[in-house]
Amino acid sequence: MTVHNPNFVLMVEGLTVSFDGFKAVNDLSFYVEPNECRVIIGPNGAGKTTVLDLICGRTKATSGSVNFKGQELLSMREDQIVHAGVGRKFQTPSVYEDLTVFENLELSYPKGHGVFGALTFRRDDPVKARIKEIAETIFLDDQLDEKAAYLSHGQKQWLEIGMLLIQDPELLMLDEPVAGMSVAERKKTAELLNRIIQDRSVIVIEHDMGFVEDIATRVTVLHQGKTLSEGSMERVQNDPKVVEVYLGH
Repeated sequence: MTVHNPNFVLMVEGLTVSFDGFKAVNDLSFYVEPNECRVIIGPNGAGKTTVLDLICGRTKATSGSVNFKGQELLSMREDQIVHAGVGRKFQTPSVYEDLTVFENLELSYPKGHGVFGALTFRRDDPVKARIKEIAETIFLDDQLDEKAAYLSHGQKQWLEIGMLLIQDPELLMLDEPVAGMSVAERKKTAELLNRIIQDRSVIVIEHDMGFVEDIATRVTVLHQGKTLSEGSMERVQNDPKVVEVYLGH
């Protein structure tokens, strides 16, 4: 097991997963610092989404270690990983379309563990204040009473990010958050992520290079399940290996 280093929120070491002998992620290591936006890029089939699946417990690793603030995530269930402080957003927004923005956020509000927490939950002033605060963060404070069904695609993405933020995770993982968004929505999403990393770390998988430039603290380029290059956006863009494998496609 990896010894926790307090300089890192997340330590991924030697992470490997095999599917019928094919290594989708192959001896991968990387380290995420507090208040860092780590963007993972790479060609299709590089293993990007699989990495998030391994961290959040959706897929079981063959070997390696995923250490989140001193806790080994590979030995934990998905729900335990969420309670530990890791939030995950998938590619397609999964909001409750029949409910309002307020109700979606209220449903996601942490109510303590178990049935008792849910039964004793009350919509009191601190809850309302927190929902309003999150709604302002995700640019939806004017849509609190609107049904989620009537939101634009980009607004639904923001709502789902808000549903994660209200749980106050210390690590947020987003899979292609700006896919299908307008240019204006992409700019606002970059603004949102730069706000989010003031008090938490974020891992983003993304194909839109302009967006990556706007948000990335560090970039990891994956190729065939391994790290091909890592560093600033400028560094990886000018790495001949990356140009050959990725940007040349």
